[in-house]
Amino acid sequence: MSTTTINLIDSFQEFKDFKNIDRPTVISVLEEVFRSMLRKKYGTDENCDVIVNPDNGDLEIWRTRKVMEDGFSEDDDLEIELAEVHKIDPSLEVGDDYIEQITLESFGRRAILAARQTLVSKVLELEKDEIFKKYKDRVGEIITGEVYQVWKKETLVLDDEGNELLLPKTEQIPADYFKKGDSVRAVISKVEMINANPKIIISRTAPEFLQRLFELEVPEIFDGLITVKKIVREPGERAKVAVESYDDRIDPVGACVGMKGSRIHGIVRELKNENIDVINFTNNISLYITRALSPAKITSIKLDDETKHASVYLKPDQVSLAIGRGGHNIKLAGKLTGYEIDVYREAGEESDEDVDLEEFSDEIDSWIIDELKAIGCDTAKSVLALTVEDLVKRTDLEEETIKEVVQILQSEFE
Repeated sequence: MSTTTINLIDSFQEFKDFKNIDRPTVISVLEEVFRSMLRKKYGTDENCDVIVNPDNGDLEIWRTRKVMEDGFSEDDDLEIELAEVHKIDPSLEVGDDYIEQITLESFGRRAILAARQTLVSKVLELEKDEIFKKYKDRVGEIITGEVYQVWKKETLVLDDEGNELLLPKTEQIPADYFKKGDSVRAVISKVEMINANPKIIISRTAPEFLQRLFELEVPEIFDGLITVKKIVREPGERAKVAVESYDDRIDPVGACVGMKGSRIHGIVRELKNENIDVINFTNNISLYITRALSPAKITSIKLDDETKHASVYLKPDQVSLAIGRGGHNIKLAGKLTGYEIDVYREAGEESDEDVDLEEFSDEIDSWIIDELKAIGCDTAKSVLALTVEDLVKRTDLEEETIKEVVQILQSEFE
């Protein structure tokens, strides 16, 4: 047996060990490769049998030809003449089938090398298809992998079978920091074929990731007793989760948070201290918006259902709570409820109250506020009590700037 043939048999040995491919598929791939070799050599494979034994890597090829009278054979690939067959087996008569075994060597070294090449590439293709199919069905599932390589724009993670998963920078929580060998949890967010290679994108910023974490931590959600109605996130900053229970005996918010926050604590840690507000879902929109704006307390609310617009009135000390750091709280409340929310300081007798300068931090730069505080003005009215000239003299601010500030403060009391 030539070494090349042994190579090919070794290849089978490898193929039967392939992890993602089932037996029948391996057999059909092998059979197809040999049939194409037979077609090249004999012009047809219709009178050949290819028998593959995947257990031990054995392969047999048998070729059948009809015995014809001398001078009557029209196709040497399908027929053999009596005189020729009698040299091999004198007992055969006209009309019999002459069956011979074809050895691998007879194909020649080059054909066998080509066949090995074809086999390897076909099996790789099948493996890629299998990975694609396997992950396509798992979109939205949580997965734990090991960080293999960290690049600037993405991180390569391997699953427990060594398949490659990509965690792009855009799908990482801002505070995430990975190094090789770290264990990482994420949700499978997108699976696509790019140039015949499966590309599996995982995410830690997707709302589904937070939902799966809740399912893992809160058995009532996993069992369907509590439903997660909607999740909105500003990854690493804040998230709002609306939950509902169909069983009156279960307090959905309490179940999600756990005793002294035990259940939610693990999730917050996993999400790098993302603030998670769990709220009770309700179809009563004004109540829903009120809950969504927590921790701020609302005095009154006006809804315009046509334009999906809500005007919310709060006491002055609640305004910055409602807006939240970087505006995250109000933005997420809007996304959660589907309403555009505008926050107003409460009108009426409240408007005579003084307002802390910090409340204007979204309109006035903080260094200007600091400058005013340095001269003892820390509320709107204390600034308005002074003339523009006075303010220019006492601070390092330009007249132009002071006029702008005064205008902003005045409009608050109009």
